Amino acid sequence: MARTGFFHHFGTFLLLAATVLLIVTCISAPVINDISIMKVELRRLHVGCEIADGQADSCSSSHVGYNPAHVVRMIAGTSFSNYAENTTKALTKAMILHPIACGLNFIAFLLALGAGLVGSFLASLVAAPAFIVTVIIMIMDFVAFSIIKSNVNDGDTSSPAHWGSAAWTILAAAICSLLGMIILFITCCSARIHKRRNRDLEPKNDYGVAAAPPRRRRWF
Repeated sequence: MARTGFFHHFGTFLLLAATVLLIVTCISAPVINDISIMKVELRRLHVGCEIADGQADSCSSSHVGYNPAHVVRMIAGTSFSNYAENTTKALTKAMILHPIACGLNFIAFLLALGAGLVGSFLASLVAAPAFIVTVIIMIMDFVAFSIIKSNVNDGDTSSPAHWGSAAWTILAAAICSLLGMIILFITCCSARIHKRRNRDLEPKNDYGVAAAPPRRRRWF
């Protein structure tokens, strides 16, 4: 790992960065109102893992999944079709994958800290499902809130909706997770090649077996 040490540490850092970015997404509204996946300017409605109403200083209760279309319709008066409402409601149930993706990236980071051949191999194995889960939840977030955003902006331009910071943190986390997985896998393969090459360069005896290192002379 000596020749690929820098790249290995860089891949490890990317997995740590993905973990931190996913933590930021997990603590979006209502934990921290200023961090949200989507914002509606009217009444400062913050949409994250739950929904927080900035003007009323209230938020939805904590549970798996919620109905963002219903909440936006009640507060902003935006109309949604049954298909759009049912789709966004179903997609929010997948938000439980946010902490799961965060945990997988953190486990891959811990395994990569070993900085050995086995550590890089195990880290790349764990980083693969971590990236897949991160991409899945990112796509679901953007699909669900794109429906909300489109309906709000088409229905009432006086209360525009736009993406919040948590939308970009999960996108950045997916990129970091992908690059970290690729770098760790490459460094693992490179380390195996260098190890095999060094073994082939070792001096061999007449039987094709690597010669034993010279014994140290002892003066006693």
